[in-house]
Amino acid sequence: MLLRGRLEEFRAADALWFKNSTMTYDELLDAIDAWKWRIGSAELRPGSVVAIESDFAPQSVALFLALAECRCIIVPLTASVGAHSADFKIIAEVEWVVDPAAVDGDPFVRTGVRATHPLYERLRATEHPGLVLFSSGSTGTHKAVVHDLLALMEKFKQRRPALRTVAFLLFDHIGGVNTMLHVLSNGGTLIVPRDHSPSAVCAAIAGARAQLLPTSPTFLNLLLLSETHTHHDLTSLERITYGTEPMPLSLLHRIRAVFPGVVLQQTYGLSELGIVRSKSRSDDSLWMRIGGAGFETRVVDGVLQIRAESAMLGYLNHPSPFTEDGWFVTGDMVELDGEYLRILGRKSEIINVGGEKVFPIEVENVLQQMPGVLDASVRGDANPLTGQYVVATVQLGSAETLSEFRMRMRAFCKDRLARFKIPQKVILASKELHGGRFKKDRLGS
Repeated sequence: MLLRGRLEEFRAADALWFKNSTMTYDELLDAIDAWKWRIGSAELRPGSVVAIESDFAPQSVALFLALAECRCIIVPLTASVGAHSADFKIIAEVEWVVDPAAVDGDPFVRTGVRATHPLYERLRATEHPGLVLFSSGSTGTHKAVVHDLLALMEKFKQRRPALRTVAFLLFDHIGGVNTMLHVLSNGGTLIVPRDHSPSAVCAAIAGARAQLLPTSPTFLNLLLLSETHTHHDLTSLERITYGTEPMPLSLLHRIRAVFPGVVLQQTYGLSELGIVRSKSRSDDSLWMRIGGAGFETRVVDGVLQIRAESAMLGYLNHPSPFTEDGWFVTGDMVELDGEYLRILGRKSEIINVGGEKVFPIEVENVLQQMPGVLDASVRGDANPLTGQYVVATVQLGSAETLSEFRMRMRAFCKDRLARFKIPQKVILASKELHGGRFKKDRLGS
């Protein structure tokens, strides 16, 4: 399924809202056709590997859809990848680089590389467009994920409600791509804030009368701390979906109190699989049901495994992670309660203190309830006696010394955490504890 047929159904409706202006579906179709003409003039052939250096904007969306129609392999790269950009282009064997915002000259730049990876040859053999996404590197390495874009788009055949939706998750993130394809395939409006700050996002919600905000717990915490939501009319907001990382229960309860009339829904997805349909047990619960058409789930030794029709073809720079019977081992430890599950954390992030398991999110949840704590990130460090011990990096809004905070923290945690879970080492952060994708960075803490 490519989207053109759907787009043509909504010609008069608003497709995008950007910098207080709108682009209709009719105008989006014209922009797609203009890019297809330029793609042909530049002699990009089907199967070409093309990097788009941009975040969400009308022309980048039109270029993405034009490259898909031309059966190219798309590598979106936003400014959030920073110094990794050059390495990502090498790993992806990028043949062309396009800046859709380029005003002067030819926006298409040939790199001189010839892409020959076997996964690309599979896409070329089927004459399908492709998509390459880089994982966030939360385990210390960035993996290049290759999707058959046609297979990824199949789930958008089913009609869903058309909502005015904020494009918060990035253009080079599976959640951002999912948001774009979902909105446009249903005749909704993709609302692009000027940046990802709480003030810009709230201004976009108010200015464009957004109904849906897909985001991360880290951003929601920043939003509440900034109190920006009190300065904008956010009454149009009907639903907030949150994912990309575990949600602290204390933060969920604060969000529930601030937005009492808004539906809160936990989402689940991975770069390797796409976004899985989910349903929260309730607005104030971290238990959710996931699955639906095209997805199967199972839990083996406490770890969630998923088999998906939209699963990636493989990695460009790592061996296949699938089991022999086609299941992807997510690495997420979960609890089960009937048809519902609750994510405890990444198996790779579990802290082993003398044989006792500590999940970082459990400790972070308690620390973030402390007055004066803006954010907290927890990890384990090696200990010759216990194997590991708990280390907390905290960002404070209060003026206190490390020793003062440590004493206050121990008193606060005493009745809330088992002794072995209380951080033995505390670091006061000099910077925010998240990366450009608004996901908590535990490696850097």
